Amino acid sequence: MASLAKSNLPRFDVDIFQNEYLADGAREVNAIVTVTATGGGTSGGRPLPTDATAPGAPAQSSAVVILVDCSGSMEYPATKMRGAREATAAAVDTVRDGVAFAVVAGTHEAKEVYPGDGGLAIAGPATRAAAKESLRRLTSGGGTAMGTWLAKADRLFLSRRDIALRHAILLTDGKNEHESAADLDKAIAQVTGHFTADCRGVGTDWRVDELRKISSALLGSVDIVAEPSGLVDDFRSMMENAMGKQVADVALRVWTPANAVVKFVKQVAPSVEDLSGRRTEAGPRAGDYPTGSWGDESRDYHVCIEVPAAGVGNVMLAARISLVLPQSGGAAPEVLSQGLVKAVWTDDLASSTRISPQVAHYTGQAELASSIQEGLEAHRAGDFTRATAKLGAAVRIAHATGNDGTFKLLQKVVDVVDPKEGTVRFRKDVSEADSKTLETRSTKTVRVKK
Repeated sequence: MASLAKSNLPRFDVDIFQNEYLADGAREVNAIVTVTATGGGTSGGRPLPTDATAPGAPAQSSAVVILVDCSGSMEYPATKMRGAREATAAAVDTVRDGVAFAVVAGTHEAKEVYPGDGGLAIAGPATRAAAKESLRRLTSGGGTAMGTWLAKADRLFLSRRDIALRHAILLTDGKNEHESAADLDKAIAQVTGHFTADCRGVGTDWRVDELRKISSALLGSVDIVAEPSGLVDDFRSMMENAMGKQVADVALRVWTPANAVVKFVKQVAPSVEDLSGRRTEAGPRAGDYPTGSWGDESRDYHVCIEVPAAGVGNVMLAARISLVLPQSGGAAPEVLSQGLVKAVWTDDLASSTRISPQVAHYTGQAELASSIQEGLEAHRAGDFTRATAKLGAAVRIAHATGNDGTFKLLQKVVDVVDPKEGTVRFRKDVSEADSKTLETRSTKTVRVKK
């Protein structure tokens, strides 16, 4: 990727929250790492010229490809295809001057709608108008093969290798029925690390696990738009978020001392995402975990380290957490910020048994997400006893942690008898949209209360 001047970068701050005291012989160290970026925004706050193709104009700061499902099912009801066109137009209007962009129609194949020359257009008044005019060619017909859509986006992005910030928006209304699961997995693997992607499902006939697989691998979001009328606002919001990113490919680097092991690294806010399996080695006893692109925002990560057992009075550095940015030409990554995780062994029972409020909170949020997903899966399988128990646990955790958004979604699926105890009964009139919304948004978390 192109090297970014330091003056163009947001400021990154790292804060560590933990109880550093361990009982005699204890080995597990938990910490919540809060990363805050400020000063974001494409082009470092400097507006790009309207005519970004003019001689001497600066290199484009970012690129975005909109992937729109145009399979036959998008015509039923007709409001879906119409909503998709209007939403894409709204997204195009939100693309900033100087940003490279393209629109792709996805069926069992992927066809370029705009600019249609195998590359990316540069946003400006004329290209935005031309792109919106081309949306008339978004008509329904054919199947659904999302792997081909991702591959097409990748080829378009690769036409501009000088652009580091690359983001896709993917909309579908159905299941990935015209390619195998293995083909989709292969396509995801081939594009992982090349760009980020937000996925949206319109209606209720698509599969949450398919879109979550894509969004998780590509470090984006997944959500439901139950009614086509909601697409315009959602697409505009997604594009505004994409335009707010300034730096790509930031990694969370975790260094540990000899004989210490990283048990897991998870993003826990604004949503739960297990990054443990995404580690790449970064030198002796260090590993990098991808975090994607950043603008003005804050995220929380749960890092768990297993350290060698030690006796009372011993103190050690359990981990050094750094935010690093790769550099071109083989240069050493730039360290944007860092924090330290410590371990102190004590025989003071009160100190060693005190749980960090941040660690306790996010452990609960992760359990909340898994309880919802397991409960809905059990319900689909006809195991109503397990489903009720799991969703009851979810109600109890959501109530205790103040996750009001998830609590309200749970109330559309179960009747809450006692929120404190998690006593619930399944409702008989649950709509598919309510059930799918709960499943899709199960990983969304709330920040720990100060």
